[in-house]
Amino acid sequence: MGALKPWHIFVLVAVLVLLFGAKRLPDAARSLGRSLRIIKAETKSLADDDKDLAEKADAQAGRQPLPGDTVHPTSVHQPGYQPPAAPVNDPVQRVRDN
Repeated sequence: MGALKPWHIFVLVAVLVLLFGAKRLPDAARSLGRSLRIIKAETKSLADDDKDLAEKADAQAGRQPLPGDTVHPTSVHQPGYQPPAAPVNDPVQRVRDN
């Protein structure tokens, strides 16, 4: 029922020739081929970029802390970690102190 038969293809080609003309069909097919080639190249480069990012992330995850490092490497990445608060300098108080 849903099969494409040879006469369907013939009717489709005849309609395309009538709509666009025999001179424009090769140009349209060439443009379509170029577009598909560009899309294929872009999707391949995106996949390669994703793979490169994953490799870089794996390489960074394997790094070791420097000797003498005072911060435990996992404490910063634990949920609920808050960095120590910096002292707040009140500008009005600084003027009064001077």
